[in-house]
Amino acid sequence: MSGHDKIIIKGLTQNNLKNISLEIPKEKIVVFTGVSGSGKSSIVFDTIAAESSRQMNETYPAFIRGRLPKYKKPKADLIDNLTASVIIDQSRLGGNARSTVGTISDMYSALRLLYSRIGEPYTGTASYFSFNDPNGMCPKCSGIGKILELDYDQVIRADLSLNEGMVDLPAFHPGSWYWKQYTQSGLFDLDKKWRDYSDKERSILLYGAYERGGKQIDKKVEGIYNHLNRLLIKRDLSASGDRSILRLNKLLKEQECPHCRGKRLNAAALSCRINGYNIAEMCEMEFTRLSAVLRKITDPRSETIVNSLIASLTRLIDIGLPYLSMNRESTTLSGGEAQRLKLVRYMGSSLTGMTYIFDEPSTGMHPRDVHRMTKLLQSLRNKGNTVLVVEHDKDVISIADEVIDVGPLAGRKGGQILYQGSYEDLLNSGTLTGNALREQLPLKPNPRKPLHFLPVRSANLHNLKNVSVDVPENVLTVVTGVAGSGKSSLFRDVFARKYADRVILVDQSPITATGRSTPATYLGFFDEIRKLMAAENNEDISLFSFNSKGACPVCKGRGVILTELVFMDPVTTTCEACDGNRYSSEALSCRYRGKNIMEILDMTAEEAADFFHDNRKIRNQLNAMLETGLSYLSLGQPLSTLSGGERQRLKLAKYLDKKGNIYLLDEPTTGLHASDVKNIMRLLDGFVNRGNTVIVIEHNLDVMKQADYIIDIGPDGGTEGGNVVFTGTPQEMVHVSDTITARYLRKSLSES
Repeated sequence: MSGHDKIIIKGLTQNNLKNISLEIPKEKIVVFTGVSGSGKSSIVFDTIAAESSRQMNETYPAFIRGRLPKYKKPKADLIDNLTASVIIDQSRLGGNARSTVGTISDMYSALRLLYSRIGEPYTGTASYFSFNDPNGMCPKCSGIGKILELDYDQVIRADLSLNEGMVDLPAFHPGSWYWKQYTQSGLFDLDKKWRDYSDKERSILLYGAYERGGKQIDKKVEGIYNHLNRLLIKRDLSASGDRSILRLNKLLKEQECPHCRGKRLNAAALSCRINGYNIAEMCEMEFTRLSAVLRKITDPRSETIVNSLIASLTRLIDIGLPYLSMNRESTTLSGGEAQRLKLVRYMGSSLTGMTYIFDEPSTGMHPRDVHRMTKLLQSLRNKGNTVLVVEHDKDVISIADEVIDVGPLAGRKGGQILYQGSYEDLLNSGTLTGNALREQLPLKPNPRKPLHFLPVRSANLHNLKNVSVDVPENVLTVVTGVAGSGKSSLFRDVFARKYADRVILVDQSPITATGRSTPATYLGFFDEIRKLMAAENNEDISLFSFNSKGACPVCKGRGVILTELVFMDPVTTTCEACDGNRYSSEALSCRYRGKNIMEILDMTAEEAADFFHDNRKIRNQLNAMLETGLSYLSLGQPLSTLSGGERQRLKLAKYLDKKGNIYLLDEPTTGLHASDVKNIMRLLDGFVNRGNTVIVIEHNLDVMKQADYIIDIGPDGGTEGGNVVFTGTPQEMVHVSDTITARYLRKSLSES
C-alpha cells in the first residue's frame, strides 16, 4: 500500500485512549471490536468521523457553517488521509405525524411522479398527490390522516364560567394572556356557565366559528380545539421535551379522519388509479406486495420510475425490512430499523472514495437477516469505499478484511490497541474478544419449570392474528422471532398494558431527566456523597451542587460560556473560571479523603466502589452499576451521552433489589461484548431467583440458550407473522421445532 491508502492516526489521546497510533487500510471493511467502553467509539466516531466532518464543514462559507453541527478537534498529534465520511448510526428518525417511510426514503416522491404520469383519470402534477401540499391533502385533516378530538370532560368544567376558570388549561387560567384574548373579544358572557351555553356559543369557544371548520369570527379567538390542534399535532413532538406539551397531549384522543378514512389525500387524488390501485392503497402495501404490483406495470412512460422504485424496494426487502410499508410513520421505527433505512438510502448512491461509518448495524436483526446486511456492506466496499464498523456480532466481525481490537477492558482500563489483523488470527489472539468469539455456549442444562402462567387472549393489534399465549411466571422467558414478526406488539403493547400494574419496562429509550442528570443523580446516591462532603467540611450541603450554591459564579454551573456574535453563529467556549467543571473555587477547596467533589464525580463506578467501600448506601448503588456492566462509567457523566444499551443497563441497576415484579426487557444485549452477555444473563437469573418474572425480547442466540422458556413469534415478518409458532424450553425448540429461529439455534450449537 502507498501512504495514501491508509488513514494515519498518531498520538491519539481522545477520551480514554492511551496515546495510540494506527494505520487503517482504505477501501476495506474494518471492524472495531472490544468491550463496551474500551475506546472503539472514541477512535471511530469521536476521532475519524468528527475530524472528517469538521474539515468538510470548514470548506463551506460562514453562513452555511453557522447552520451545521459543530465538531471539536480530536486530541491527536496527527490525523492524515481522511476522506469525506457518512455516519449511519442508530439515532431514531425524527419527524412528526407527516413523516413516513415513503417520505424519508424519497420513494413517495417517485410514486407521486408515477401517478401524475400514467394514473387515470389524470389529476394533476406530482404535487396533487402529496399529503403535505394543499393541492393534494385532505381538507378535513390537512393531510395527517387523523383528527384530534378533545376530551371535553378533562378540559372544560361545566359548572364554571370563564371568570371562574371554566377552561382547565394552564394557558387559559383567569388573568392569563389567552384568557384575556377571549374575555375581551365581546363574544362571551363572562359569568355564564358552560352548561348554560347554546350550541352556537360552544362552537365559538371551541372553534372560533359558528360551526366546526367554519369561518373565524374574530382573528384573536382561535378556538380551544384549534389551539390544541396547532400545539400538539402540527409540531414535532418526538423532538420536544416540553413537559407541558406532553401533559396536554393526554387531553386529546386521536381518531381516524372520517373524511379520507386515514388516507391523508383529497378525493381527486384518491380517484386516480394505476392497474386498479390508488396511491394510498399502494402506500399501505408491505414492500414485498408493492414490489410485485409495480412489476405488473407495463406502460413504457413509467419504465424508469418503476425500475427505480423496484430497486429501492428490493434493497429494503434484502436488508430485512420486507414488512414495512410506505405509510408507516417514521417516529414508530426502532433504532435498528432506522439505521437499516438510512443504509439503504446510501446504497443507491454512485459516490465512491467515501468512508462509511456504522454503529452496530446488526442491532435489532434476526440472525437470518444479518448476512443480508453484510452483503450490503461488502457492496459498499466493492464500489471503492472504506467501511468502518463498530460491532459485537460474530457474523459481522467475520466478514472484516481487518479487525482492530480495543481494550483490554473498559474506561481507564481500556484505550489500547490489542490486536490488528484478520478475523481468523483474532480467534487465536488470546484477547477477551478472540476468546469470546471462539467459545461455544451450551443450552441451559436445567431450565426452571413454570408453575403459574399469565394469560393473553385474542390479541389482534397490528399484525397479530388473534393470538392467545400463556406467559410463564417466575422464570426467564426469551421472546424470539424475526424483525416485524409481532414480538413488540404482543409484549410491549398488549401484555404490558394488560399487566400494567406489575410490568416494569426496561428499554433503551432516553431517561427523562434534565441535561444535568448523571448516573449519581439518577441512582440517587449523589445526595449521600454531598452529605459526606458537607459533614467533613462543616459546610452547607448545597455548596456541593453545581445547580445551587456551589455553582461557578461565571458560568452559573453550566461549564461553558455562550457568546452571541450577532451576524455569525454563537461561540461556545469552556468556562475559564472553572475550567468546565461547573463548580466554584470554594466548593472545590473542600475535600473528602483527599478528593474534591469534581474528582469524586470523575471517578468510574469501579474506582468509586473502592473509595466508598465503607458506606453501604453508596456502595450498594455502585455495586448495581458494576453488576450491570457499567463499571467504566464515571459518576458525573451526563446521561444524554449514554448509548441506548447503557441507558437500559442503568435502568436495570435501579431495580436490582426489587421483588415480585415482571421485568420486560427489549434487546438487553445491544452494545454488549460477547464476554458480557453471560454476565447480563447471570444478572437476569438473579432477578428470577429473587422472586421476579423476567421476559426478554431478543435476537441473540446465546441469550436464547440461557432461557428457561422460549416464545417464538412468526413464522416471518409483517403479514407473514403475527402467530405464536413455538412455546417451550430451548431443548424442545432445538429438537422438535422447525421455525426460522429454531434452525439458527440448531446451527449455532453445531458450529465448532
